Amino acid sequence: MPKHLLYFAIFLLNYSLQAIAQTPSSYERQEVMIPMRDGVRLNTVIYTLKNSKEALPFLLTRTPYGVSETPTPDRIQYVKDMADDGYIFVYQDIRGRYKSEGTFEMQRFTRDKKNSKAIDESTDTYDTIEWLLANVPNNNKKVGMYGISYAGWTTAIAAIDPHPALVAVSEQATPSDMFLGDDFHHNGAFRLSYGFEYAFMEEATKTDSLFPFPNYDTYDWYLKLGPLSNANKLYFNGKLPTWNDFVKHPNYDSFWQKQSLINRIDSSPKIPTMNVAGWWDQEDFYGPLKAYQLWEKQDQAHKNFLVAGPWNHGGWGRSDGSTLGNIKFDTATSVTFRKEIQAPWFAYYLKGKGSGNFAEAVTFQTGSNTWKRYETWPPKEASKRNLYFQSNGKLSFDAPKATTGSDAYVSDPAHPVPYRTRPIEATYGPGSRWRTWLTEDQRFVHNRPDVLSWETDALTEDITVTGEVLAKLFAATTGSDADWVVKLIDVYPAHDPKQLAMSGYQLMVANDVFRGRFRTSFEKPEAIQPNKTEAYSIDLHSINHVFRKGHKMMVQVQSTWFPIIDRNPQKFVPNIFEAKESDYQKATHTIFRSAAYPSHLELSVVGK
Repeated sequence: MPKHLLYFAIFLLNYSLQAIAQTPSSYERQEVMIPMRDGVRLNTVIYTLKNSKEALPFLLTRTPYGVSETPTPDRIQYVKDMADDGYIFVYQDIRGRYKSEGTFEMQRFTRDKKNSKAIDESTDTYDTIEWLLANVPNNNKKVGMYGISYAGWTTAIAAIDPHPALVAVSEQATPSDMFLGDDFHHNGAFRLSYGFEYAFMEEATKTDSLFPFPNYDTYDWYLKLGPLSNANKLYFNGKLPTWNDFVKHPNYDSFWQKQSLINRIDSSPKIPTMNVAGWWDQEDFYGPLKAYQLWEKQDQAHKNFLVAGPWNHGGWGRSDGSTLGNIKFDTATSVTFRKEIQAPWFAYYLKGKGSGNFAEAVTFQTGSNTWKRYETWPPKEASKRNLYFQSNGKLSFDAPKATTGSDAYVSDPAHPVPYRTRPIEATYGPGSRWRTWLTEDQRFVHNRPDVLSWETDALTEDITVTGEVLAKLFAATTGSDADWVVKLIDVYPAHDPKQLAMSGYQLMVANDVFRGRFRTSFEKPEAIQPNKTEAYSIDLHSINHVFRKGHKMMVQVQSTWFPIIDRNPQKFVPNIFEAKESDYQKATHTIFRSAAYPSHLELSVVGK
């Protein structure tokens, strides 16, 4: 596949491209190799505004996804509003990727600062800015950085130890911790299809490559792959460093801790920082929320900001944001972000334009489909309410009074629950629904015997959940390990004449998975004692959603989510990447709902 076609196909663009009418551009282009302190040169594309009479600031993006074919900024929907304001745009291949020299390392460790010759992404950013200030004429000595996904991570890393000229950054969909909640793992559970396909894409060649799946439904392919050890045995042959790291580091050891952004945030933001997240980001929702929370703990100078909207991964850079999958938002949310939030924010900090009167948090409230501004996140007016599992598949805000009560199901690794409707296309393949699977109607699993569901009666009034959602499960298993997948779902009325296409729709608004072996420590996993009731706290993260009158609230619990999550053998083994076929066993899982063991969701509710 030609590189420019693949470039559009993989969904991971850090500056999402959208066709814009081909009028003559007001920007001119040059491509240069910028030297780093160790002699390695990084390929860099620079766009300067033609005939500019004022000194302009830089907007820098550093990415592993290729920059040579980047269109002029005024033709990129994601940044067009900023391009119209006038900036010097800089796009750079990080070391070891595409035309840049050097060796690529996934989320390169922080350098030893005692070694003046050591390098990392922070030093590469520093050296790039030094060169730009000295070699690009008519600049105002100010630099801003922005980026989505990996480019969000390079942006955040640069902000921790910033060049003096770096005065504002926007880290967007940033992977803050690849073991705890982003990209490759969620709470220690390995994200199989994403990790497998991303590792191949990034490291099989220096430019992005797609794994050649022989059949369309990857559910079948991954199931036939068998134990994870077969990936190297049959396909990778030990040649992909990232996959090898997965195998070597099944627990939250120093490898993952050194990569983690959250372990590097040890102070308030040194420069203004705008954290951007999508409520249905299928890759990195945990990251920007966690980074915001950690910076916020120490932010006394009002430099830390949060924006969250109804988007998938990087969705604010594509189209107008008025829909996602089957869900409609009644307004062009991405246009609002680009024009009314992102552009004015950078204009203020880099050009001194505007009032600078920015709310601490601006989030789109789904259900009501309105933008909300808050001075704190979560808002102070939110209070905790528990939504309890009851008998007969019911949910209510009343604590259970029965002395006994439970529901059970058999989880079979040979027949895992698919994470979306089949056929499941390759993550980056033609026709893939990867972007929208989090908004998919959950009725496709509702009646499976290995998925438990509880729901409220039809609501008699709106319920607004604004802030964190925490699942507290009391559970037991006949095995010695288990995964717990928990989903909070908005159930639409069975017959809605105003939205016939959405009648009965089951929309996930919060979810996550937890690998049971890590219930006491992510560093030191422990086997589960069979048939022992254990408590699990599972962070389902923040939402801002109105469950409308007439809708129902539903919770689903299951133990497989395939192949986005690898199959837990349900027999404890030290390293699941080395598990044998015989280790994969059926197990009966029990969820308790009694006065002594009241499984529930803790919600942040605004209003009644």
